[in-house]
Amino acid sequence: METKHQVHNLIILDESGSMESIKNTIIEGFNEIVQTVKGIEKEFPEQEHFISLVTFNGLGQKLLHFIDPVSRLEQIDEKRYRPDASTPLYDAMGYSFAKMRQVTDNLTDYNVLVTILTDGEENASTEYTGLAIKQLIDELKLNRWTFTYIGTGHDVEKFAATISITNTMYFQKDEKGMKAMFAKENSSRRIFSEKIREKKDTGEGFYKEPQA
Repeated sequence: METKHQVHNLIILDESGSMESIKNTIIEGFNEIVQTVKGIEKEFPEQEHFISLVTFNGLGQKLLHFIDPVSRLEQIDEKRYRPDASTPLYDAMGYSFAKMRQVTDNLTDYNVLVTILTDGEENASTEYTGLAIKQLIDELKLNRWTFTYIGTGHDVEKFAATISITNTMYFQKDEKGMKAMFAKENSSRRIFSEKIREKKDTGEGFYKEPQA
């Protein structure tokens, strides 16, 4: 039986108190991502997609999904996503990367697509610094990891650059802006899978990060 190329969709989602005003749109958006990835897996049958979802705030990190086959994924709802407290973004990233590496360090035919979604900058981490996260990202980029930083309420490009992420997206913090962002994000995922197929067919090596 032929082994499929694994695509790990790692989503790191801000669950701090300031996300309360867009909670319902965030829930709808994540559930749309799940449907999009299910469709991508059908369109690219040589790929096997998994979703890992980490939410975070000052109360800690929650691993809502981890290496779950997208075909069997359940939707999230208000009981599972409850915004509160501060924004320890670096700690959430460090935790998420470490969990994912426990799996990917043993793989050879894979890609990791990391999506970070937040409405504010780091303000509460105690375990990781910005420099430590930057060094991790620089290392992981060499091992088939691609990073996208999606944000609002701050200079998204400037902050992302400090942690070595060039793939960014800004969104307006209202229903219209959020829906436009998720539509663009979903389109980028399909482009990502197309690039994986091109790389495997042509043998040209690693592809460039897709433009969000």
